Amino acid sequence: MEYIIIGGDAAGMSAAMQIWKYDQEAKITVFEQGDTYSYGQCGLPYYIGGQVDELDDLISRTADEFQQMFGMKTYTNTRVDQIDAENKLVKVKDLVSGRLFQKQYDKLLIATGGRASIPPFPGTDLEGVYTLKTVHDAEAIANSLEAEVKHVTVIGGGYIGLEMVESFKKRGFHVRMIVRGAYPGAIFDEELAGMIVDEAKRQGVLLHTNENTLALKGKGTVEAVVTDQGSYETDLVLLATGLKANTEIAEKAKLSLGVNKGILVNEHLETSVKDIYAAGDCALHYHRLLKKDVHIPLGTTANKQGRIAGMNMVGQERRFKGIVGTSIIQFFNLSLGKVGLNEKELQKEKIDYEAVTVQSNDIASYYEGVAQITAKLTYDQQTRRLLGGQIIGEKGVDKRIDVLVLALTMGMTIDDLEDLDLSYAPPYNSVWDVLQRASRKAKG
Repeated sequence: MEYIIIGGDAAGMSAAMQIWKYDQEAKITVFEQGDTYSYGQCGLPYYIGGQVDELDDLISRTADEFQQMFGMKTYTNTRVDQIDAENKLVKVKDLVSGRLFQKQYDKLLIATGGRASIPPFPGTDLEGVYTLKTVHDAEAIANSLEAEVKHVTVIGGGYIGLEMVESFKKRGFHVRMIVRGAYPGAIFDEELAGMIVDEAKRQGVLLHTNENTLALKGKGTVEAVVTDQGSYETDLVLLATGLKANTEIAEKAKLSLGVNKGILVNEHLETSVKDIYAAGDCALHYHRLLKKDVHIPLGTTANKQGRIAGMNMVGQERRFKGIVGTSIIQFFNLSLGKVGLNEKELQKEKIDYEAVTVQSNDIASYYEGVAQITAKLTYDQQTRRLLGGQIIGEKGVDKRIDVLVLALTMGMTIDDLEDLDLSYAPPYNSVWDVLQRASRKAKG
């Protein structure tokens, strides 16, 4: 069997390893447009911030290692320009030599990932303006910081924007953050996002909210950011304005696309065209709570989808059961965790809900190092089924978010949380966990 994979990162190589595991006779060919395989994109901000020493530490295996260890044929700097589904072949271009060739497949996986979204305002092509998606992006940013950079501007307040604000501050730069909305961290409701705003200001970040960037100015190199409220001098700009799915090749092949032009897949990661699969940031993801496809590109989902796609490609039937919208990031002294649906999302979906917010100690009040933790839970007004949770605090956010993940996955009610036999000792928790306090408050 000839297996072709387009894309050599998380989803693509997770699939390749499953194909190799279950079919040792498989002929696996991987085409990667860049030159780096299987790297940890989520670690890139921490390389720039200095917590990761070498970029190579973020690379799991190189293209050569996949070839030598598992017998895969791994191409770099090679772009698949066309999928001929009728004749089951791909048309390929070597980006170094310009050579054109084609290759037959029995099963094909599209794992083309995503790319940084570039805003339409002028000046994004100036020197000193960056996005962060690839190893080379991180390398270019890190190298530029060795020059005479003092003032850095981050445009956008999502995951990458928040993480990079912290990374730049850790390196000692003056950092300005500009967001279009009322606050950074738009996945949170306003009352919790206020904690993010306060932390940014505590750390000396110049935060601009409700402000639209109109242009970047400079003579060859960026020198200023112009908004609808002013002009600000800067030496470097990071555009952290979202991610787009790389699905042009799927669209040309007339595969069905959905929200954000993500590729529609079923629970076996099959596309609308026979023997073509898709996984990762280029694909859509079934949301268990909304009961529909969404596009929430995260590394964890890419790895899961890739693994399951690879198993199905070799006849090992496995279902992708979906996501519940889980995320967690560090922002200076705070951990920001979110799962399920917040109030804005529930209102958009016209779901009747209630919400409860509780502040508590993360551990026993008399134990050293005690800190505040805030949890907001949403639940169905009629059935009281848990619908989502947002938690912000200095410590212990991760374990509470993971409790909520399980609760949402199992369809628990907010009342069920009070009865959970959660672990307790003074260094780890209070007698009544913040989730249980929220459950009790919801009961009235």
